Amino acid sequence: MGDNTGDSEPTLEEQIAAYQREFQDLDPQVEQIVSTLGRLNRRMNVAYGRQTANLGITNAEWEVLKALVLSGAPYRMGPGDLAKRLGLTPAAMTHRIDRLVTEGLATRDRDESNRVRVIVELTKEGRDKWLEAMRLAAVFEEDLLQDLSSEERGALGEVLTRLLRRVEHAQPDAGGRLKDLD
Repeated sequence: MGDNTGDSEPTLEEQIAAYQREFQDLDPQVEQIVSTLGRLNRRMNVAYGRQTANLGITNAEWEVLKALVLSGAPYRMGPGDLAKRLGLTPAAMTHRIDRLVTEGLATRDRDESNRVRVIVELTKEGRDKWLEAMRLAAVFEEDLLQDLSSEERGALGEVLTRLLRRVEHAQPDAGGRLKDLD
C-alpha cells in the first residue's frame, strides 16, 4: 500500500492492514464491518445521484421531495420544519426550495390561516418525479440485493436496524448536520 499514491482507494484489506499497523488495538472484524458500511453508503449515494441527475434533479432536491411525501397528503410542510427534518440550515433549505419551485416540483405560498407562515407543497410534477426516482431506486436496490435469499435479506435488515437504533440512541441529534461540525 505504500506506493498507492494515485486516486484509487485502497482495498478493504489494505485499509485494515494499515490501520492495524498504526493502531494495534484495532479489531479487524469490527473495522471490516464499519468500513464496508461506509463504502457501501458512499457508492449507493453516487448511484442514487446518477439516477436523480438523469431525472433532472439532485440528491438534495430528492431529499426535499421525499420529506414532503413522507409528511402525507396533501404533502405540505413549512420551510423551517423541512430544514429541521433534513438537518439543514434555513439558507440551505431556501436554496433547495427555490430550485424545486423554479422546476415546478413544489410551490411556496403564504399559509392562508397565518399569513406570516410559508407553506411548501409538492406539485403533481413533483410527486411524479418522486415516483420515477422510487422506481429507479427499486430496480437498483433489487439488483444490489439479488444474491441474498429472502431469509438473508430479513436477517440483514434486522441487524442493520439494530445498529441504526444503537447509533440513534447514542447520537439522537445526528440525523442531520451538527452545529459543531458545520
